Amino acid sequence: MKFMIEHLSKHFEEKEVLKDITFTFEEGKIYGLLGRNGAGKTTLFNCLNRDIKADSGSVSLEENGTVREVAAEDIGYVLSTPTVPEFLTGREFLKFFLDINAASIHSTKSPDEYFAMMSIAPEDRDKLLKDYSHGMKNKMQMLINIIAQPKILLLDEPLTSLDVVVAEEMKQLLRSLKDGRITIFSTHILDLALDLCDKIVLLSHGELEVVEKSNLDSQEFKEKIIAALKEETYA
Repeated sequence: MKFMIEHLSKHFEEKEVLKDITFTFEEGKIYGLLGRNGAGKTTLFNCLNRDIKADSGSVSLEENGTVREVAAEDIGYVLSTPTVPEFLTGREFLKFFLDINAASIHSTKSPDEYFAMMSIAPEDRDKLLKDYSHGMKNKMQMLINIIAQPKILLLDEPLTSLDVVVAEEMKQLLRSLKDGRITIFSTHILDLALDLCDKIVLLSHGELEVVEKSNLDSQEFKEKIIAALKEETYA
């Protein structure tokens, strides 16, 4: 499976945020979308998810030699600031999601098995989501997207504000789920991208560029990435 972006562009007034991007992502890999704050990572995700309209270009999916337009259900999108219905408990939210997607979700797991998979403690499962910490809300948002089993998973800085234990749990989970899907993980933190991702893709000056990880532990490699991003302007 391949996720193909062709000639994608986006302007905001006089600023060209995405410049005629053409790129192909392949299944079974976690891609680190690395760029400075304001480089356009969220704009790219919003265009791919059709939350905002691109000025030009197209996105498509290739499966078994057949190319088709990307459908809404193909993409899961985990926002940097988690959005959950705070008037529901964690259990109510999970049950509601499972009920309304019963026709497309084929799983025999119980809600408590899903909670356990995300290390959400039994005493927290019946709390209102408004009383969840940022990290727990992020876990719920991630859980919903995992259950939906999208072919493409967009993760917009999901680990930046989490504590070290929760962040490590999330990284282990993402590694375990990467087979059979395309995962694109945006971050402005170089060491996080190097630790988690199979491939590093720089978003700099509105363009995407792969940086090979052959010598990822070397200072030379890090300096090369920093140099590539250093003159990036803020959006």
